[in-house]
Amino acid sequence: MDTTGTFWMPQGASSIAGEVDALFYFIFWASVFFFLLVVGLSIYFIIKYRRREGREEATSHVDYNLKLEVIWTAIPIILVVIVFFWGFNTYMKMQVVPRDAIEIKVTGRQWMWLFDYPNGSNSINELVVPVDQPVKLTMSSEDVIHSFYIPQFRIKQDVLPSRYTITWFEATNTGKYDLYCAEFCGKGHSEMLATVKVVSQDQYAAFLEGAGMEGGEGMSLEQVGKQVYTSRACNTCHSIDGSPNVGPTFKDAYGHEVELSDGSTITVDENYIRESILEPKAKVVKGFQSVMPTFQGLVSERQIDGVIAYLKSLSEVKEVEQSE
Repeated sequence: MDTTGTFWMPQGASSIAGEVDALFYFIFWASVFFFLLVVGLSIYFIIKYRRREGREEATSHVDYNLKLEVIWTAIPIILVVIVFFWGFNTYMKMQVVPRDAIEIKVTGRQWMWLFDYPNGSNSINELVVPVDQPVKLTMSSEDVIHSFYIPQFRIKQDVLPSRYTITWFEATNTGKYDLYCAEFCGKGHSEMLATVKVVSQDQYAAFLEGAGMEGGEGMSLEQVGKQVYTSRACNTCHSIDGSPNVGPTFKDAYGHEVELSDGSTITVDENYIRESILEPKAKVVKGFQSVMPTFQGLVSERQIDGVIAYLKSLSEVKEVEQSE
């Protein structure tokens, strides 16, 4: 298995990558050969049969050569048949999921990936899988069309709203690999980045055991909130420097009054932040679309408290008088 990659292809790290690469290079080098052959013969004939001084006679006229026509018809047919059956065989291997595959649910959202594991735990923007184990991905979208693409695994599958699509892979090397959305899905498309973390079987079992735990032990609430800001992809929609984005900036948000889409106003306090995390469509800030997904069941109480503490650290106002 290729572990370094080439000029044309990135590192291959799945069981199907070798077959995909072999077909790619067969087509590539066949194309290079016939390109050079055609161009080379064209240049040769241009030189050989060019008009010359003192030779006005035309070359002999030949309008039919059965042998030549059979050759230049048969060779392309043979190549097309080879590519068809080779490609169809590889395609079927990529579509037929092994019986012993573990199943992970994938949900695409603007602009993040959510992964639900067999034991009920979940992760955002980091897919953790065991090495040398087939993994089936059942995928759907909550909004627009996304495309699940892992270059090193040679798999790409559209993720559609209101229906399921399926793909699978078997990682052959441990490590971290890039995961992209390969379908333009809105303003935050280029930031819809994730990773696939391939670990040993023991590490995967340990991950499942600890994935549902709160995490952040030994960290301050502010540190937990900062971690959530990146790990839960809050940074794809909310800036911390005051710059506009898909959602309101977190800078100086806490303690300040904002106007909502219904014309009412509200002060950004602990209760508003908590409600916005769990029920984001309840009170939408004016000027922004209601595109934020709910994080109900995806974040713990400590993580919610951490987000609140993190927003406080980004604001000059540290405390807000609570209204009954």
